[in-house]
Amino acid sequence: MYISRYLQPCLSLFWALVSLAAAQDNLPQCHLQRFSVGGFSRDGDILIGGIFPIHDGSLHKAFTFTEEPAKQTPCEELISDYYQWFQAMVFAIEEINNHSKLLPNITLGFRIFDSCMMIQHALKGTLWMLTGLEEPIPNYQCWRTRPPVAIIGETTSSISVVMARILGLYHHPQISYSASSSLLSDRNQFPSFFRTIPSDDFQAQGLAQLLIHFGWTWIGLLAEDSDYGQQGAHIVQEELTLAGACVAFFETIPTNRVKSNTYHIAWVIKNSTANVIVIFSTDYVMIPLLDELVRQRVTGKTWISTDGWTTSTVLADEKYSEILSGTLGFDINSGQVHNLGEYFTNINPLNSPDYFYIRQFWEVVFGCKWLDPEVPLNMQNNNTTAVCTGNEKLDSVYGNLNEFTTFRIIYNIYTAVHATANALQDMMSCRSGSVPFNIGICVDSGDFQPWQVLHCIRNVHLQRKGITEVFFDKHGNPPPRYDIVNWQKWSQGTVWHRKVGEYDGSAPAGETLLFNVSALLWTKGSREVGGTTVPVSVCSPSCPGGFRKAAIQGKPICCFQCVPCPQGEMSNQTDSVECFKCPWDQWPNEKQDKCRMKTIEFLLYEEPLGTTLATCSIFFSALPISILAIFIYSKNTPIVRANNRSISYLLLLSLTLCFLSSLIFIGHPSNEKCLIRQAAFGIIFAFCVSCILAKTIMVVIAFNATKPNSQLRIWVRPLLSYMVISVCTLIQVLQCASWLILSPPFPEYNIHTKPGTVIAECNDGSQIAFWFMLGYLGLLATISFMVAFLARKLPDSFNEAKFITFSMLAFLSVWLSFIPAYLSTRGKYMVAMEVFAILASSFGLVSCVFFPKCYIILLKSEMNTKGYLMGRGASLTKKVKHI
Repeated sequence: MYISRYLQPCLSLFWALVSLAAAQDNLPQCHLQRFSVGGFSRDGDILIGGIFPIHDGSLHKAFTFTEEPAKQTPCEELISDYYQWFQAMVFAIEEINNHSKLLPNITLGFRIFDSCMMIQHALKGTLWMLTGLEEPIPNYQCWRTRPPVAIIGETTSSISVVMARILGLYHHPQISYSASSSLLSDRNQFPSFFRTIPSDDFQAQGLAQLLIHFGWTWIGLLAEDSDYGQQGAHIVQEELTLAGACVAFFETIPTNRVKSNTYHIAWVIKNSTANVIVIFSTDYVMIPLLDELVRQRVTGKTWISTDGWTTSTVLADEKYSEILSGTLGFDINSGQVHNLGEYFTNINPLNSPDYFYIRQFWEVVFGCKWLDPEVPLNMQNNNTTAVCTGNEKLDSVYGNLNEFTTFRIIYNIYTAVHATANALQDMMSCRSGSVPFNIGICVDSGDFQPWQVLHCIRNVHLQRKGITEVFFDKHGNPPPRYDIVNWQKWSQGTVWHRKVGEYDGSAPAGETLLFNVSALLWTKGSREVGGTTVPVSVCSPSCPGGFRKAAIQGKPICCFQCVPCPQGEMSNQTDSVECFKCPWDQWPNEKQDKCRMKTIEFLLYEEPLGTTLATCSIFFSALPISILAIFIYSKNTPIVRANNRSISYLLLLSLTLCFLSSLIFIGHPSNEKCLIRQAAFGIIFAFCVSCILAKTIMVVIAFNATKPNSQLRIWVRPLLSYMVISVCTLIQVLQCASWLILSPPFPEYNIHTKPGTVIAECNDGSQIAFWFMLGYLGLLATISFMVAFLARKLPDSFNEAKFITFSMLAFLSVWLSFIPAYLSTRGKYMVAMEVFAILASSFGLVSCVFFPKCYIILLKSEMNTKGYLMGRGASLTKKVKHI
């Protein structure tokens, strides 16, 4: 019962399948699209795969959908350079097999597939290596032993991406020798991808640094229509933008010639003001564009190449030399592969007739044709093509084969094979840290999986003779090192790729670029810059010092106009974005591109004005001293005794100090000078005017004390004069002391009054205190003037008041005139004005008060008698008035 219950559905399904199979016999047969297998192999204990574009099938016409695609994409044109690449892999494997220490007792074999530079062929080759089937079926493996442990390839990034997606599913190691797209650094998408060429991220960063190094800020960008071209060019664009440069145009070069828009691109290049153009492309894609540039005669441009075409032999043709000479670009680090030249020479169709594509290679290199023994001779030789003999020498084509061993891609392939071999060696020798599986148990050469090799490749670190240091970072990239190559035109018209520098992206900042500047040769249309001929590519001429850049509305940041710096500001750098103020003690020069020291202005002793004032001060200070000497010598004469002798002595001493106080105002303002000069001036003049006030008061009191019953007789004594002098001076002393304590003067540099000049001056600290001090002097002088004026009608023989009146009138006139003059001047002239006021007012006091007395003492001694002073006659009065 239970059997029939489950058997019935099974029988129904069986008959349904039989019916379906019978129906299929009446339908057209369906199968997968087939391509001929382009692979060949050599057996060994361990196999290494390789995919190379030995033939070129990418330059095909558009699909017509009228015939099978396989017939429209023939792989017939052998590329001699690419043929050498797969030879490098074969050589590296044979070298390892002959090595006594590397993988001893293990023979390496290979599986190599010709991708024809086509994605579908490379995909078929990848599946062929994984499955071992001529018609590959995913997830099936029909190898009698095991598939290749790693696959070396492919050339282009677009093909490598397709391969890496499949190989990553199986954790199968892949090492590319030429795919540099930054997309392949994504370990999430491509976990098993490695490469011996740096990522385009590093190349793009290096190219941007190269452009900025030469001052090129207006750049044209061309990129082929592929991941390699588009991603690399966009990274360059981003790096240039960060560095402050601009992209003049960005054009895409189609990889399909049928869709070519080369005329438009050539027109853009020809009419652009950008003289430096970066091309992210491979060489064959560029050929249609270069042909168009030749037709339009576009010259004078400097081309910046990427590793896709920097050392291309295809483009180093004489017809392109006029355009491409002077090209500067990055290429992968070169290195030597020893003995490869000898190995390559030994390959010959005569001794190796069955060697891979050797006869076809021979035809391409030497331009000859092999005779077909099955075809009559008279039907083959048309006298236009040479017959291949096998005796031709590769030296005649490649020159020195030792130079051949330095080819960059060849060296990358050689390095990739050795990295794989060293990873196998580490895995089988259980080197510490290299094998995470089965700790302590070594892997047998016949029992391991590709994913185990993958881990060892991640940790491989290779450094020995003939191979520079090789390791892979966490993204599967090698150290970012490039050669900088310059295209130089030879006399015979061909182009020579000369190494002129290096770029090391891992070096410290500022040391990444190294140049042999003297070895550089540029294209036409260059100019002399810093002793070296360097092309110029800018949107706007550089702004010299004294100017700043101003953006032009609607234009890129690299297009600008130069605007002069404002008054008082400067710019000392080319293309300065803004102008700057000089330090406080400096001022821009006439061109406003440098700061120079400002002139420091103050009243110098050495300058004529300072010398004159200082001389006058010293000379005039001698007058009161001389008069004092005369008074002391004539102290017992009536005229000296009658005019308060002791007060006269004090007044003369104070006038001497008044003259000398002006010297404090001359010279560089120091802390000490600024602190004491105004206070000293105020106190000395207060003492001087107080003495005059005391003399005036004493004259009035003495005259009025002679009247009968006068109460003023008790005040006719020297004590009153000293009290007046002391009180009046003490008030000024207290006021100045408060000033110095609360808001003391100090030296300062005034940079605002005169542009370009620093005025060294004393800041009074408190203007209120200064004018209060000066006002107090005015008050004392006014009181003295008023008292003297009221006493002017006293008897002439006793009258000194009228001379004091004149002296105070002169004093007040000087200082009232000083105030507006002082306020209207600045700098040293302000100081000179105060010095002049001090000297003038002091001289007025001396001349008005003491000159008449000195005249009598020295020239009119007959008038210096007691009888004359006591006389009341008219003649006496006239004489005194005359004096």
